[in-house]
Amino acid sequence: MGRKLGLFRAVYLVSASCMGSFAFAFDTGIIIASYLGRRTGLIISSLIFTLGTILQVINTGTLGTFYAGRVVAGFGIGSATVLIPMYSAEMSPKEIRGRLGACFQLFFALGVMIAYWTTYAVAKDQAVGTNQWQTALGLQLLGSTFLLIGMCTVKESARWLASKGKIDKARESLKWVRGGEETEELQKEFDEILAGIEEEARVKENLSLRELFLPVNRYRFFIAISIQLCAQLTGNTSLAYYATQIFSAVGAGGAAKLVTGFFGLVKVCGVLIFQIFVLDRVGRRVPFMVGAFAMGSFMLIIACILATHPVSANATKTTSAGIACIIMTYAEAFSYNMSWGPLPWLYMGEIFSSRTREAGIATGAASQWLFNFMMSQVTPHAIDNIGWRMFLMFAIFNYAIIVYSWLVLKETSQYSLEEMQEVFGGAKHGHKHMEEALHVEHAETAGDTKGTMPGSTPKQ
Repeated sequence: MGRKLGLFRAVYLVSASCMGSFAFAFDTGIIIASYLGRRTGLIISSLIFTLGTILQVINTGTLGTFYAGRVVAGFGIGSATVLIPMYSAEMSPKEIRGRLGACFQLFFALGVMIAYWTTYAVAKDQAVGTNQWQTALGLQLLGSTFLLIGMCTVKESARWLASKGKIDKARESLKWVRGGEETEELQKEFDEILAGIEEEARVKENLSLRELFLPVNRYRFFIAISIQLCAQLTGNTSLAYYATQIFSAVGAGGAAKLVTGFFGLVKVCGVLIFQIFVLDRVGRRVPFMVGAFAMGSFMLIIACILATHPVSANATKTTSAGIACIIMTYAEAFSYNMSWGPLPWLYMGEIFSSRTREAGIATGAASQWLFNFMMSQVTPHAIDNIGWRMFLMFAIFNYAIIVYSWLVLKETSQYSLEEMQEVFGGAKHGHKHMEEALHVEHAETAGDTKGTMPGSTPKQ
């Protein structure tokens, strides 16, 4: 596979894993996470991803094997994006749950940065050939190997074990993750877990697909899907996938790969600062709106610079206009990782009730990969065909996202998970409507519809 790929094939090599992730994210959230457990599911995910990476790295001389490897690796990624937030939330002390949850985006950004610098290193130090792409892609094995070894050394989620009636194992798991000592605080936390499991079992009784589409839940599922769409429309995913090409287009010249490496570093710094100084201090809606405004403004500035000072993608020297565009791109990435990077995942985990949380998070994760695939398809063609107007398009999207955040998203940081029913269900009215609808459904199932007189025959 030593020939140069055309645009069409290159785009599909990038996006193939997104479709695998989309397919497996939904299945994992509803099936694997519930029946096999978080730890076992993550072990399976790492094995699947490892297999996919091996298929990508071996040089069979055909693109078919490479495509298959990308899709298989996507299966592993999709399941991991559902299971990791669940495992982290269920095993973390509540005092640091938010910050540990934000680690999901932190390590995602860290992986992106490592990939950028690896690409720069192999392009600089290795001759053009098979070894270049095999080295870059083979590095993925480190991540899946660490995950596999790591999950083999930890215990299953205490909450999941308790939900399956394995009380003794659940206690041992909680005791292990809290330092191995039996304390009053440990017993109190374990009692809270058991009480929560009992309440969850009660509220999940007779859960049906129809309930997911009731008004009180429909709004939250709409948010889970639309918030992931907005995260993609900010344009940062496009920048991440095609950073080198975009930096060449804005005038980075021969330093495009080096500039891309620092782009990854900026992303990591953004998440770290958000995690340490912003999270849990300013709520959710403010970072959503401020982040969208900042990204829209930076995208607009890039569009204006490129429209008035066109740069050549084939230039070997970086111009002053190119430097300005690079700085604005860095600022956009920093803003994204202070807002729309980590927040959608945290927000999805907060808004769903116990009855619908697994289905809701799985739906949101699957949507993320579907829209990710969409942007990976559109971006390279936009770079080639509309040039600076692509940045104008993203600027408009970001300004529209401000309106979306103001009108659709609700503040969640000041409420407990139990209070979310009132926040998203129209207070007592939403809860009342759900109870009435479920009462009618359960009565119909029992053949005793509401309003049927004693001794009468229900309508057929």
